[in-house]
Amino acid sequence: MTSAIFPQVCQQSGLPKPVAEHAFLFGRRYRFDWAWVEFKVALEQEGGVWTGGRHTRGKGFLSDMAKYNHAAALGWLVIRCTPDTLLSKDTLETIRQAIATRNAA
Repeated sequence: MTSAIFPQVCQQSGLPKPVAEHAFLFGRRYRFDWAWVEFKVALEQEGGVWTGGRHTRGKGFLSDMAKYNHAAALGWLVIRCTPDTLLSKDTLETIRQAIATRNAA
């Protein structure tokens, strides 16, 4: 439910509104949970960290690694968080710093 309000929280925090489920590599099913496309900054929300979810099991972990490596090779900066830290000040500040860095380049 918190992810539904994430774009509004970003805007209230002075960040640009992110794009949800942004596809970033033609021919692959890769999508970022949230992306600021003009800055090539993405946010991935990693679920199941403590419950043995998809992101922490072998196949899911390896798939995520391939996805993040492809993203890096294409110039994307990927920030990762958990559902409980999605709306945190730390996550929002990290996004702000990433966008500022990309904007200054």
